[in-house]
Amino acid sequence: MKNTILAILFCAIFQLGFSQNYVPSIKNNTELSYVCKLHGQTRSLTLLTKTAKDTLVFNLETRGVKSSIIISQKALKNGNALSFNQGEFSPVLALKPNETFFMISQSTYQDLVKNKKFVYNNTTYVLDEKTDNGNVILEGKTIDAYHVLAQIDKTEMWIIKNPDFPLICKITENPLGINFTLVKIVDK
Repeated sequence: MKNTILAILFCAIFQLGFSQNYVPSIKNNTELSYVCKLHGQTRSLTLLTKTAKDTLVFNLETRGVKSSIIISQKALKNGNALSFNQGEFSPVLALKPNETFFMISQSTYQDLVKNKKFVYNNTTYVLDEKTDNGNVILEGKTIDAYHVLAQIDKTEMWIIKNPDFPLICKITENPLGINFTLVKIVDK
């Protein structure tokens, strides 16, 4: 009887440990791999992070297109617009001071946590508290993410619960025809 109770207790603790959600860390030289659905086409996209004191650079590579997307410190902290540029227009693209790329700003993240909603690209997104966050799996682990819904269309977004680097790990139903899902993270 004692062995049965110990076995059940061990299984419960083991299951609890494995059911914890995963919050990936993003730092200098982290490689982010996405699968993107662009206007009916599927392609892979890789972003290599390069951090500096006053900027974040995503070195983007997809189907022979290589570009460096530069996000200013001002945008990282207080941006309110998402750029969907895929690097096809310039080998180096400095985003506008209010634009981020594949992430929301830190102040917008705080709005989401505090008010359960935020505004980005003049669209209000509201936290979906009705469903669980288990819609994004990365290498067998459920990512701990906020699931938000646009109030003007059907866009859904999953944002990693990381106040320093609120990365968008998934977008679906985007009316621009640009949807993506994070599939791999590698520290280089």
